[in-house]
Amino acid sequence: MKNVLVMGATSGIGKCTVAVGLAKGYRIRAFARGADALAPQEGLEAIAGDALVAANVGEVLEGVDAVIYALGIKESVAMLWQTVTLFSRSTEVLLSEMNKTGVKRLIAVTGFGAGRSRQAMSKVEQIGHRALLGRPYADKDVQEQMIIDSDTDWTIARPVILTNNQDKVSYRVLRDPDTWRNGLVARKAVADYLINAVDDPQDIGKDLVLLR
Repeated sequence: MKNVLVMGATSGIGKCTVAVGLAKGYRIRAFARGADALAPQEGLEAIAGDALVAANVGEVLEGVDAVIYALGIKESVAMLWQTVTLFSRSTEVLLSEMNKTGVKRLIAVTGFGAGRSRQAMSKVEQIGHRALLGRPYADKDVQEQMIIDSDTDWTIARPVILTNNQDKVSYRVLRDPDTWRNGLVARKAVADYLINAVDDPQDIGKDLVLLR
């Protein structure tokens, strides 16, 4: 079974991905600033570190077969005016260290409205989305292009509006841009896709939308 690095492993989609991965029998290396607080579990290796520090990232990449990037930020009013660079800066570090260590498989979570999926929104949706989340998503736009331009075996997964329903793991993978639209999807369902994508090559080099 493969070793999978989950970046952003202590909250949101990342936390769900750790749980789903362990349940499916993968060996999970959980990476986050607070990862050392995770309860010990069979198959889990928790490593605390900073995704912006190359030495930390290089260390956790050693010996893994795939990377699931699920970093996020806390939503706050300050996002309306403060520039966000976490996604692009951490991705720059990650891609550089992946190149050094020879890790090729990258599955990155961004969000509906990032990159070319913005064009799938109505004009009203675009205005509202960019008014509230414009700065984080401007950085996600940069991040996505960096990933697309990389020589990794990448997949970009864009979930729509997230819910915490832990019972529903049903979801649709919208690969055709003509089918992309907004909606709801459970974090656990997104996590299921991310883990399945580790061993499924069909979405390598593709960007897609995840919807319930």
